[in-house]
Amino acid sequence: MDRQKHAEALAGIDLVSHKASIYWWLFFDWLAIVGWGRLLLICFLGLIMGGIIGVPVLAFFLGVTVCIVKIVAGGKRRADQRADAAVVRSQQAEELAEVEALQRQLAEARMGALQAQIEPHFLFNTLSSVCQLMETAPERALLMQKALIRYLRSSLPEWRESPAETSLGQQLELSRAYLDIMQLRMEDRLRVRLEVPESLLDARFPVMMLQTLVENAIKHGLEPKAEGGEIVIGAKVLTGELLVAVSDSGVGFPEQPGQGLGLSNIRERLAMLHGERAQLLLEVLPEGGTRATIGLPFALV
Repeated sequence: MDRQKHAEALAGIDLVSHKASIYWWLFFDWLAIVGWGRLLLICFLGLIMGGIIGVPVLAFFLGVTVCIVKIVAGGKRRADQRADAAVVRSQQAEELAEVEALQRQLAEARMGALQAQIEPHFLFNTLSSVCQLMETAPERALLMQKALIRYLRSSLPEWRESPAETSLGQQLELSRAYLDIMQLRMEDRLRVRLEVPESLLDARFPVMMLQTLVENAIKHGLEPKAEGGEIVIGAKVLTGELLVAVSDSGVGFPEQPGQGLGLSNIRERLAMLHGERAQLLLEVLPEGGTRATIGLPFALV
């Protein structure tokens, strides 16, 4: 019986201690949020009551203790708020990073879809031209075949690995092979000039962007023009920015320039890769034709 009473007494003490702990933390949390004006008013009323019942010193020390606890509780609440805000910011940063990653994947998927639409059509036309030239001009057919092999050799790593950026030199080699093929098909209607310094060939540059500008220049600028014209590919660095331009002497802008799928894709991918530090600029040339310029931060591979 004594052991049972002792156990019941301990259980009662534990229950009282648990309830006291709960009420203490409720009081602590209340002190953290109550205003100083209301708290000082309560302390003042406590001093009056302490004087009435004859314990003014005890009331004074209780008031001081409550004020000290209020300072501690307020500091803890502010620390908790800062910690909660840091957690929220961290979660928001993670969510933003996930959204940006998804947007980047979407832009790359669109690039892949665009490339998948372009490549079969281009390859079919090129192979058809090779077959025709084999009968009429075998030497030109051989040149076109070699240019096609160069084009495929330059583009196959991008198909397999799908990198976001490579070097400007690799992208230029891809476009040069493409232009060699188009020169054999268009003959004297297409002239090409390259103005890219060798020192910039190792500059970091997004895949397929230069190729898209070159294809647009031929499709929308030079092919509709009876006498054809010239394409100029240039590159330079200005105040830390790499500027790569494709100019043509073709028919100029359509009625709504820059609204094509290829150019929209370039803008989206530039925004994903470099944000506001990159841009695509379209210009009407005074002598006729257009210039498309990609500007992005200069960096080496």
